[in-house]
Amino acid sequence: MITQKTGEKAVKKAGAGKKPEGHLELIEKIRSREARVGVIGLGYVGLPLVFEFSRAGFDVTGFDIDSEKVNLLKQGKSYISHINEKKIKALKSFTPTSDFSRIFEMDCVIVCVPTPLNANREPDMTYVFGTAESIAAHLRAGQLIVLESTTYPGTTGQDMRAILERNKGGLKAGVDFYLAYSPEREDPNNRDFSTHTIPKVVGGYTQKCLQAAKTLYDTIVVRTVPVSSTRVAETTKLLENIYRAVNIALVNELKGLFERMDIDIWEVIEASKTKPFGFQAFYPGPGLGGHCIPIDPFYLTWKAREFDCPTKFIELAGEINTAMPYRVVERTGEALNGQGKCLKGAKILVLGLAYKKDVDDPRESPSFKLIELLEGKGALVDYNDPFIPAAPKMRRFLVEKTSVPLTTENLASYDCVLIATGHSDYDPGFILEHSKLIVDTRNLIKGGRGSGKVVKA
Repeated sequence: MITQKTGEKAVKKAGAGKKPEGHLELIEKIRSREARVGVIGLGYVGLPLVFEFSRAGFDVTGFDIDSEKVNLLKQGKSYISHINEKKIKALKSFTPTSDFSRIFEMDCVIVCVPTPLNANREPDMTYVFGTAESIAAHLRAGQLIVLESTTYPGTTGQDMRAILERNKGGLKAGVDFYLAYSPEREDPNNRDFSTHTIPKVVGGYTQKCLQAAKTLYDTIVVRTVPVSSTRVAETTKLLENIYRAVNIALVNELKGLFERMDIDIWEVIEASKTKPFGFQAFYPGPGLGGHCIPIDPFYLTWKAREFDCPTKFIELAGEINTAMPYRVVERTGEALNGQGKCLKGAKILVLGLAYKKDVDDPRESPSFKLIELLEGKGALVDYNDPFIPAAPKMRRFLVEKTSVPLTTENLASYDCVLIATGHSDYDPGFILEHSKLIVDTRNLIKGGRGSGKVVKA
């Protein structure tokens, strides 16, 4: 890792008397790897970008307001389970920092900060706009600024541009500095696709902005997909995740119907996906989780109100998916009743706090809602997750618990085991053998229905 400190004064001195760089000069610096790249937000999106730009030969600076993350990176340590510490220690020409004044030194700045929803399920742009203000305070001519955070159409070219153009020097987007949007497409711990192999959509505020941004991403991904505007690029990401949210809602709704018809939806899906065309498999679950699917559709529904255009299909899908934890708790109560027990006072072990298998990412995980609902009905709830030893404080939930060891004795001591995340570490046979009752939302226990212990939910 490098720890070089140049600072604004040194950069100004080095550039004294020189004409501000145009987009062609910036493009040449990118192609020659002389451009300095800054990544703001060193989480599940930003850190993989750091690896790719470092691997491509760039001098990379990582910015984060979380000093603990910065300190861990300086020590060569990882805070994301699927990112090996060897990769961090092997980084070359990388400096992590919380000093945002160093943005002035960067030639290219990529913003990868959270875009959550507020309590009213409306876009919370605090992180994006706050970051834009930090950039504006240190903006200089010739820089490229790229937003990757998922957002509503118009964020980059209208709202973020307006903030950036309030800089001290009066610099204008597309003329003095360059502005673009490229939606992140990270899928944590996906072994089939990585940052490098996933095509990158890029939209610029102007053609010069697009050319600069495309040149930058051409250095780290197998294929860039240029589009006509930042608005198109922003909407591309929304469509991708709305498509998933709607189809997941469909199978979640069908799951309830098929249960009444005594048809196993998992078997139906497996049979249907043998068709080599016209069908893509989506799977039911206890609710939506992660940083994209539960959130992104509502960015478009919020923006659609500006145009007096209701988005009924998206909102219906949201209602179905949001209702799933309630349905799972209802099924859990029914399953306990079938064994002569009630939900109040029952000991329940939730397996999995992460939003998907084999990651340590709890963002928007339905497990938190499940725990809240179960405890609200008087159940005594613990959890196990091999990737999350202690439940972190979430924006809407505070679960002050630590992971319970998954032992023979522990499994046998619970009235019900609720499988919320199908981690590969979970041995279905072991869980089936030692549990009294299992409510399975992920089809982890295949063929267990005949035992009388397993209820699909």
